[in-house]
Amino acid sequence: MTMLLDTARRYAETHADSAGIARTPIPGLMLVRATIPSGLEYAVSRPLACLVLQGAKHVAMGAQAFAFSAGDSLLIAADVPTVSQITRASPVAPYLSLVLELDPAVIADLMAEMKAVPEQAGMSPVQVEPTEADVADAALRLMRLIDRPASIPVLQAQLVREMHYWLLAGRHGAAIRRLGWPDGHVQRVARAVAMLRAEFAQPLRIERLAAVAGMSPSSFHQHFRAVTSLSPLQFQKQLRLIEARRLMLAEQMPASSAAFTVGYESVPQFTREYARMFGLPPVRDKREAKATMATVA
Repeated sequence: MTMLLDTARRYAETHADSAGIARTPIPGLMLVRATIPSGLEYAVSRPLACLVLQGAKHVAMGAQAFAFSAGDSLLIAADVPTVSQITRASPVAPYLSLVLELDPAVIADLMAEMKAVPEQAGMSPVQVEPTEADVADAALRLMRLIDRPASIPVLQAQLVREMHYWLLAGRHGAAIRRLGWPDGHVQRVARAVAMLRAEFAQPLRIERLAAVAGMSPSSFHQHFRAVTSLSPLQFQKQLRLIEARRLMLAEQMPASSAAFTVGYESVPQFTREYARMFGLPPVRDKREAKATMATVA
């Protein structure tokens, strides 16, 4: 892990943007760097594996909470809403993690070759386990590939596939297998989630989402909640509120404009639901976030 930490640290220090995200030339692979503990961060996460290399973080999904630090790997095996917070970071020892978005097509192909069967329903889509040596080794070789740009088009696919293999063969494998079952409930719900992500500002049509998932409306409701922990309406609401907060904080959009942009027709309703999710009404949340950023600067 020491060599992976050193390689990742050098890249992140040079390439991290103002939000601490250092994207790489390899699709789906990025680094996260922070020099101070963060506030609460809300997201509807895509399936991913996060290898923590330095520092510590806390992630909650519904009633489940996970604390993890250097040497641990976080797995998110479905599109689920999470609340996260970097809890240990400093200028001397920044929080640093490597994130790989999981590719269901690669997982399905590997499962066929490994003759693996999908895991039963009911398993939590969020898990934390110690990072295994084979996973860290594959991640290190992926990071080293970045220093040799001419090799990336030739070797990236097989190295990304190898990292998926070691994740699938290791402690996280049972949860990951659910992603690779082409006609399983997780994949069917994922098709509906993709539509919700693309059209979250539009009125919700359950019948249309159910049709995309290949389910009846009642069955779709049941399986959507089982996979994401939310109803489709709650999921859409969280997507809208998270995007509205981003528009307000990152693009300085007024709260009322953000509300209408993400699909709300009533500003009072937006204000109530925003405060319920984030703990503060929109204007006050924006003001306090700006004050925090000014203090840090």
